Amino acid sequence: MVVGLNLCPFSSRVIDRDQVYYAICDATTDAHLKQFYVNELQRLLGANENDIATSLLMFTQGLEEFDDYLALLDWFQQLLEKAELTEHVQLASFHPQYQFEGVAADDLSHFTNRSPYPTIHLLRQDQMTKVLAHVLDPEKIYIDNIKTMNELGRQQVEALCPWGT
Repeated sequence: MVVGLNLCPFSSRVIDRDQVYYAICDATTDAHLKQFYVNELQRLLGANENDIATSLLMFTQGLEEFDDYLALLDWFQQLLEKAELTEHVQLASFHPQYQFEGVAADDLSHFTNRSPYPTIHLLRQDQMTKVLAHVLDPEKIYIDNIKTMNELGRQQVEALCPWGT
């Protein structure tokens, strides 16, 4: 959905170049989930950006509850900050029940961040800086995505994203 609807205008390029690393985690304990993250963070940072430009960490078990996912995401972000890696990596988050805070539960905007599995996207900060330098209004991407969801309408959005209903 993200690529097909061009919700992320930068995604098709790295996908076409086979530069996305897909990491699947079936662990359910905090210790294993956190170790998986550390390992994947090291993999991304240790790889040439032409080989692995970005990583998608997909969690197949144990994070079905959105609040549990958000708690883990918060730990991941804190680790980046403590390790002083925020200038190198940023996180994007996706979940089957993603919901933006302060937005009505039935708002279609939530679907911009919904995915079949809880997923954390590790993005190289320098690459984001480079691509965003060519975008006049980066904030407009999110606004355009919401507009796309609303133009498609609930029935079509839910058909494209049945896990998020």
